[in-house]
Amino acid sequence: MSNEVLKINNLVKKYDNSDRVILNNLDLTINDEDFLCILGPSGCGKSTLIRCIAGFEDYEGSIKVDGQPVVKPGPDRIMVFQDFNQLFPWKTVLKNITYALKVNGMKDKAEREQKAKKYLEKVNLVQYANYYPHQLSGGMKQRVAIAKGMALGSKIILMDEPFAALDAMTRKQLQSELLKLKQKEKITVIFITHNIQEAISLGNRIMVMSKEGTIKEHLYNTIEKPVTPASEGYAKLWEHLNNQLT
Repeated sequence: MSNEVLKINNLVKKYDNSDRVILNNLDLTINDEDFLCILGPSGCGKSTLIRCIAGFEDYEGSIKVDGQPVVKPGPDRIMVFQDFNQLFPWKTVLKNITYALKVNGMKDKAEREQKAKKYLEKVNLVQYANYYPHQLSGGMKQRVAIAKGMALGSKIILMDEPFAALDAMTRKQLQSELLKLKQKEKITVIFITHNIQEAISLGNRIMVMSKEGTIKEHLYNTIEKPVTPASEGYAKLWEHLNNQLT
């Protein structure tokens, strides 16, 4: 049986000093190992939603991770951004992770290094441990950020259009790596995308938001992975989601 990892009730977010609503009475439950893809028109509140879950925004209503209210950022949730600049440029890949472990209370230096290397191995980057962020591609930086999150024991990985700035081939490769990692490490992912194909390829759940900041539709994606446009049910689901978005 799946365990509930994230519970959102009556989430409301307004623009600062205004009555204009960005998120309007959202309810959402995410279970352990879910991969939820969120689609929706620009300005519908997708990024605001995961910023609230990450603890970067104040809000009305309730957001709980493992039953604990979200009031600020914490190691149980890691955010992977689109612009790749989430690592300290003056620290090596390894030191970016060991520093995060130190800040979160791991006192033993050898233990920190061992743990950091273990998770770099999981994202196939252990050979880049002594590189600096500027020596890595965008996709590699994102994998370091994911390794850091896993090393910290993050329950949920939040990804805001992480592959949007990449070319099609790199994007496809990183989608495939992310799916393998998710299956191997049994992580929970909330992933924002504008791309219907990406949502169908990655998500076991797909949510469509309306421009009013509500959930227009939420469905389970039963197409067997790996998904291609030739997969049974793909064309029908693509068309359905496209209709919901237009």
